[in-house]
Amino acid sequence: MSESYIEVMVERKPSGVMLFLKYLLMGLAAVAFLGSFVLGNILIIIAIAFGVGSYFVGMYANIEYEYLYLDKEITIDKVMNKSKRKRVGVYQVDKMEILAPLKSYHLDSYRNRQVKELDYSSGIAGQPEVRYCFYYEGSQKVIFEPNDEMVKLLKNVAPRKVFSD
Repeated sequence: MSESYIEVMVERKPSGVMLFLKYLLMGLAAVAFLGSFVLGNILIIIAIAFGVGSYFVGMYANIEYEYLYLDKEITIDKVMNKSKRKRVGVYQVDKMEILAPLKSYHLDSYRNRQVKELDYSSGIAGQPEVRYCFYYEGSQKVIFEPNDEMVKLLKNVAPRKVFSD
């Protein structure tokens, strides 16, 4: 049996709101901690709460996606702050309807569908477009950012479903 394996990591563009909130909570934690020397112990508890909030917001501000292809299956994991991993999807290549670049003319007949859209890409539109989209079982539109080697591998597995324009 011919097994193919490829792994791709893509870093998501951090949200400006999340970064602002992270640094705001860090600043408030520092101010509350310094204020606790003057006003008392209640501000220590508030400083700890701001610090914990800053930690969790920072975790969701730094996200990477890992795409793993193994034996006709694409697995997508979300890595938060390079420390916590969460599996967000497992997709069978046989159940994919089409895979093409995001702005491809091959996707024109799929554009008016009302499906759930899942974006596991960096969120940056490049020139040329490096993000790809696939429709899965007629109910999901998945946007991700594979490299050329992964696209070539998928094209070898499902040549009538994969387009690279």
